Amino acid sequence: MNVVVDASVAIKWIVPFKSDEADSGRALQLLSHVRNGEVTLYQPPHWFAEIAGVIVRLSPATIQEDIADLYEIKFQRIEGKALYVQACKLARALDHHLFDTLYHAVALHVPDAVLVTADERYYDKAHSLGQIVRLAEAGDLLGQFERRAQSKRI
Repeated sequence: MNVVVDASVAIKWIVPFKSDEADSGRALQLLSHVRNGEVTLYQPPHWFAEIAGVIVRLSPATIQEDIADLYEIKFQRIEGKALYVQACKLARALDHHLFDTLYHAVALHVPDAVLVTADERYYDKAHSLGQIVRLAEAGDLLGQFERRAQSKRI
């Protein structure tokens, strides 16, 4: 399965202890599937810098360890002219920030990929375009990963 996660999900991987971080358990479950190789993670070029920028604000005391943890996450970087053109079109059509639409453009660009987001504002604007799911509603998606992993073990 091919997945893209935006900053709203990835930050839960690195700073899951924040009391106001809803669905951290689901986010960590998704990360486990990425680490086990059951899920292929695709990300736009800016994702690492965006996450690091959030970490330095939320958890400056642990920045060195958090950056090391972030570097251990395996992912496929997707970039190119077509991706940026699509992200710019999404940003204009949805009246939304380009950094957010880049994640969705990756999901739309990669065959069978889905963007997992905890960003309700973006989801509300973009869900009609498809290939996007709320982290809070990713239970079915996570169940698919678990069923595939079990069938491979049998």
